[in-house]
Amino acid sequence: MSSIPFDLSKIRAFVLDMDGVVSATVSPIGPDGMPMRTVNVKDGYAMQYAVKQGYTLAVISGGASEAMTQRFHQLGAKHVYMRVSDKAAQLDILCQEAGITPDQIAYIGDDIPDIPIMKLVALPCAPADAAPEVKSIATYISLCDGGYGVVRDVIEQTLRANGQWSLSAGFGW
Repeated sequence: MSSIPFDLSKIRAFVLDMDGVVSATVSPIGPDGMPMRTVNVKDGYAMQYAVKQGYTLAVISGGASEAMTQRFHQLGAKHVYMRVSDKAAQLDILCQEAGITPDQIAYIGDDIPDIPIMKLVALPCAPADAAPEVKSIATYISLCDGGYGVVRDVIEQTLRANGQWSLSAGFGW
């Protein structure tokens, strides 16, 4: 049973912001002055499992991290866009490249730059600790904070609703 108020059978893609969604909002700073992002292994498991179930996985971020880019590719994301200033324009490019439409996309965002893209997709989602402006337009607000399971929450509920979340077929990633 899903707590997401949406027909999840329509979702074919998960598009994610990085900072504050995949990684926590507080990060240590590395010696080069760049944030050292965190990852949640349960989020990672859900991402790779969704790809194996035929979903498109993409990241559209204003931030940049070579380590995170590598991780997303390891998890099966074929579309990773960093240093994006216009996320809505990047969504158009993603849709063309991946052969999907905005009405097939669940997007998880947490802050002001995510609002334009959230207004375009079928299922705008937010972590519990998202900015109030983002929460006001999200169809679904997870109980999980960014970096602490919000990605797993949205993906698992979607796959469960579609009969694709299996306890036996999820190993071997």
